[in-house]
Amino acid sequence: MSNAIHFRNAQPIDVDRCYQIEISAYEGDEAATREKIATRIAQYPQGFLVMEIDGRVVGFINSGCAYDVVMSDEAFKELVGHDAAAPNVVIMSVVLDPAEQGKGYASLLMRKFIEQMRAMGKATIHLMCKDRHVDLYRKFGYQYVRPSESDHGGMAWHEMVMTL
Repeated sequence: MSNAIHFRNAQPIDVDRCYQIEISAYEGDEAATREKIATRIAQYPQGFLVMEIDGRVVGFINSGCAYDVVMSDEAFKELVGHDAAAPNVVIMSVVLDPAEQGKGYASLLMRKFIEQMRAMGKATIHLMCKDRHVDLYRKFGYQYVRPSESDHGGMAWHEMVMTL
């Protein structure tokens, strides 16, 4: 078993697989709808990085870009207000197939995403995460900003940012 890992930008053919992973990895209402995933792939594939192992999509990070980042803006999750030229990246999902979790793949995926955003000349990457992930994102170089005003999916979230 080779476990050949490959990264690429998402394509419309990836919508169903990415949606499957999204609903298997996120709880209840926090998962993006199939329509939101399709919109993110169609409108900003450069910010939608998929990870394949042996040709099968096992995880992804998707994002949009903004001049003024408002992390609690729900409309932005449908890329309302997104501008590909804007310097600030906002991550919407960091997801790995539950069957592939705990193998270090999420770290590889995040490192590749950061590298890509740097190469694109972006200034910052913003994300929201739950309590249990704050320390993980700190290890990548994200700084804690504040507890989020968002109650997306009925959960408590924390805003973090990385300067590239």
